Amino acid sequence: MRDLYQILGVGRTASDADLRQAHRRLAKQFHPDLNPDDPKASDRFKEVAAAYAILGDPDKRARYDRGEIDENGNERGFAGFGAQSGTRGHDAGFGSGGGFHFRTGPTGFGGLDDLLSGLFGGGRSGPDAAGPDDLSSIRGGDRNYDLKIGFTEAVRGCTRRLTLDDGGAIDVNLPQGLKDGQVLRLRGRGAMGIGGRGDAHVRVTVSAHPFFRRDGNDIQLDVPLSLAEAVRGSQIEVPTVWGRVKLTVPRGVSSGRILRLRGKGVPFGEDQRGDQLVRLMIALPDPPDPGLEALLDRWPDADRHSPREAPFWKAGGDA
Repeated sequence: MRDLYQILGVGRTASDADLRQAHRRLAKQFHPDLNPDDPKASDRFKEVAAAYAILGDPDKRARYDRGEIDENGNERGFAGFGAQSGTRGHDAGFGSGGGFHFRTGPTGFGGLDDLLSGLFGGGRSGPDAAGPDDLSSIRGGDRNYDLKIGFTEAVRGCTRRLTLDDGGAIDVNLPQGLKDGQVLRLRGRGAMGIGGRGDAHVRVTVSAHPFFRRDGNDIQLDVPLSLAEAVRGSQIEVPTVWGRVKLTVPRGVSSGRILRLRGKGVPFGEDQRGDQLVRLMIALPDPPDPGLEALLDRWPDADRHSPREAPFWKAGGDA
């Protein structure tokens, strides 16, 4: 068997922290669960664990350095003599004859919980003790995905199918009120690792709508209005992301007037919605209607009314 320090890739003056770090790194690299098709990896894993079982114990390391025990933990000059027959270590130790053995688990190389316990602290405390960061470091990697949805889907919520990197697919329930560029985290949908799967991060891109525009939790919409509807007032149907609704247009309304449809905007909080802001835009006939021009010719006050009486307009924008 090779020198134990060489197995762990450290020098004989390595500190306890250096030994722990080397053991964690190599155990992650060669664990059989991560190398199911490589029989040499399992042998290397056992070799690394056996080396650390001695060098990780200060008393055994000292005896090994003095030449009192060999690489298998046997007393030099007393082959076959070791721990009492049948005696077992906690996670790894010496059986009858001093040979190193593992406590077997589901994989045959020691249970995964045993490995994690041995790698990450096992009751140690202090600055060199392993903490939550060590556990998360052996969790599988996260995966990033992009998902494009429509404007109304983002407002109302929807279910979309997402194809994963491993070839699988899942149905993702998208909540109401998603914003463009928002990132959702799907726990346990990333890559597999010793400590479990990582997460999937889904970045949502919301397509622009040809008519609706979002402003915070409100939705804006320009609605064309005929001259007759503006002059006389009317009741018209207006589309919203939640369906069509009736809107009352007051008499004599001007182009650019904004009317509010409460609760027809983007959901937020608990059972709350923004509003839909309807901007009325008077649209004259195209091409021009000769009858409308004739009507204005018969209107005696047609040229007396000017909508640009405010000082700003009269001052040419300098007011």
